[in-house]
Amino acid sequence: MSETRILMQAYYEVLYGRLEARKPLLTAKVDELLAAEVGAQGYEGFDDQKYVAYKDACLAFVDERIEAYNPVGLQYLFDREVAKDAFDLELQLDWYDSRAEFEVLVKTARSKAAYVNEDSLELLAAELIMQVGAFPDKSIIAGYEAQPGLRKLPDYIVARTIEEIIA
Repeated sequence: MSETRILMQAYYEVLYGRLEARKPLLTAKVDELLAAEVGAQGYEGFDDQKYVAYKDACLAFVDERIEAYNPVGLQYLFDREVAKDAFDLELQLDWYDSRAEFEVLVKTARSKAAYVNEDSLELLAAELIMQVGAFPDKSIIAGYEAQPGLRKLPDYIVARTIEEIIA
């Protein structure tokens, strides 16, 4: 396995550990950011019942994102054929395009890969997170900010929440 792939796996594992450990903070931050965004956008007809439904969706997305970084499932991310098919399908289903962000992530990981060893792996993964954030948050945030909408709101709130918590 190449050093870049080892570092990418460590990146996902460190993200998983941080987010799993900070899940109560994520929950509180979701509530804070959702209330602020609903107020800022002035979404019409956003009563208490609708707010609770969107908050529940955001919390489900938090769980989904944490599991996406789970080391147990990472082996599927790095199976080239499965990963390519899954990535292509994801691009068709998602409202945001994360290809450029993924390329930056891989390029940045490659630039650090020469320094990978057992002692430096976790530190390099943490540096990678600080430099590029949690994939695909930047794509989600940019897509929402370019054209806000209720359909995009849960993804956006989760992306913003994760970026604030991992910093």
